[in-house]
Amino acid sequence: MPELPEVETVKRSLAPHLDGKTIESVVFYWPRTCLGDPDATSAQLAGQRIDQVGRHGKYLLFRLSKHGRDSFLWIHLRMTGNLLLNTRPGPHTRAEMFLSGGTSVVFHDIRKFGKWQWSRDFPERLAQLGPEPLEIDAEDFVRRLARRSMRLKALLLDQEFLRGLGNIYADEALFRAKLHPERSAASVGPRKARALHKAIRDVLQESISAGGTSINNYVDGQGSRGYFQLRTQVYGKAGEPCANCASPVRRIVVAQRSTHYCPRCQRR
Repeated sequence: MPELPEVETVKRSLAPHLDGKTIESVVFYWPRTCLGDPDATSAQLAGQRIDQVGRHGKYLLFRLSKHGRDSFLWIHLRMTGNLLLNTRPGPHTRAEMFLSGGTSVVFHDIRKFGKWQWSRDFPERLAQLGPEPLEIDAEDFVRRLARRSMRLKALLLDQEFLRGLGNIYADEALFRAKLHPERSAASVGPRKARALHKAIRDVLQESISAGGTSINNYVDGQGSRGYFQLRTQVYGKAGEPCANCASPVRRIVVAQRSTHYCPRCQRR
């Protein structure tokens, strides 16, 4: 599933072409892509001005306006969703948005898990998410971590703790901070907690600079792949030597997710 850097990259590739445009029509070729009635949603979206293409965690968030009334469209790419500018529909196209000036956006989604939803008010689903990892300050992060007893990897995947982190960047951040993924969050002292805060920010910013991680079919709005997968140090490297100490990287399962770590650098 695309994580914060991938969704941020998609946002940045779309925003210059969509901000300020008016939605002329939206067609849902796969009705279940739309949460809510697809025909009613299409009718509500027609005539909306895109004031801003933004991101909220792993969600793309379109801030819209029509007749002086604000509204929102959120899109969750899920496992295989792609939003592509000015391309032809194909066998896996689930929705298409037509905008003023001849611009179009095609939503391809092989596995059909992606979702779109329009709402008049800020989406309740998004309001329940935790703070933005690139915005929360170190001291707030330290306080939040100290109050939780969950295992670190499970906690970092909890979108109500921080929004936008997923498997790849949780593994990479824990490795950089030299913290075992199964360690209790409450057992991490302030110094190590600050190191984890910095590691999360650093790995996310580096991935955004690299255009995200393209392991399966992720591409940005222009169809370009990211290349952070060439820089991961533990994720997907089970059995390979650790970049720091040459010990074999291990794979375990935490919170039902594959988890990669170095048993020597990340002692429990």
